Formats: sequence, structure tokens, C-alpha cells
Amino acid sequence: MSRRFQGGRLVIASHNQGKVREIDDLLRPYQVEVVSAGALGLPEPEETGTTYVENAVLKARAATMAANLPALADDSGFAVLALNGDPGLYSARWAGPAKDFTFAMTRVRDAMLASGSDDKQAEFVCALALAWPDGHAEAFEGRLPGTVVWPPRGTKGFGYDPMFVAAGGTLTFGEMDPDAKHAISHRAIAFRQLIDACFRA
Repeated sequence: MSRRFQGGRLVIASHNQGKVREIDDLLRPYQVEVVSAGALGLPEPEETGTTYVENAVLKARAATMAANLPALADDSGFAVLALNGDPGLYSARWAGPAKDFTFAMTRVRDAMLASGSDDKQAEFVCALALAWPDGHAEAFEGRLPGTVVWPPRGTKGFGYDPMFVAAGGTLTFGEMDPDAKHAISHRAIAFRQLIDACFRA
């Protein structure tokens, strides 16, 4: 039986403002008071997990212990089939210290060209972990398949959004209105599991 979130403040264990906004939007219907780890001045823990779920749990537990509040963490990545799943767990690191995702997308394109493969299949993966100060955690994972496009298109998303078109779609995540993206994204898939398990009465 999953543990229910009982209301009140919830730390979003991220310093990525794009992620914080997206999570805040998804949680708004549940009257959750969201505060980001960045706003609380919490440090970013080193991501030493070998899976998205391990990293999400690690980040959620670090935030909940530091703030003494329940915390929700996201670990997500962009996995390209021709690159054997890279950048994957290291998606943020491909953007370098400046978190320059224009640079990261160019790295992906260059690596795909160097691979010699014409395969443009990719997927976004999102793991969500909700942790409490007593150490308990719940974790969920969503995956959304699609294709890589070049050049990148759109300015509405963040990260690798401008170079990803979801399966069956025509717009990149960078071109889609946020509400339309939230309805289908990897994060939304994981969120539906989280909401059903921990937020619905």
C-alpha cells in the first residue's frame, strides 16, 4: 500500500526552474504548497545512482532530510537509441557546467553523425520519488518514445525539448504549448502513477 501525502508544504528537490515550474503546474490541482530546493538554499547532492529511480530517491531523501519536509525529486534523461541510450543518466552533464542545452543538443547531433547510424529513435525517461523525513520513499517511472529532429525547433520547452518529437506527433516539445506537453510527457506518465498512489483520496 502506497503512502499518501497528507498536505502542506512539499519540497521540489531541483534547482532546474523549468522542472520546478512543470512539477508545480502538475501538482496545482491538489492544493500542494510547493517550495523548490533552490529557494531553500539546499545543496544539490551528487547523483551516484545507476538508474533514474535510484537518483530520484537519492535526491528526494537528501532534500527531505535537509528541510525536514516531504520532498519530491525527479531524475530524467534523454536516451538516443543510436547512442546506446546516451546521454541518458548524464543528460544534464552533457550540457556542461554552464547547463548549455544548445551545446548539449549539438553534442547529441554530432555523436549521432559519428555513429554512422540513421536510427533517430529516442525516448524521454522520468523517475519521480516522493520521500518523507522518516526515510520512507515511493518511486515511479514514465517513458515516452519518439524521434530526434535536427535542427531543433521551438523555444517553449527546456533541455532537449526542441529536438524531440513524441511518437505520433509532429511538433517538438519545444514547439508545444505547455499544457499540451504536460498531457503526454514522460513526466506526466510518471505523475499519473504518483498522483494515483499518493495524492488521490
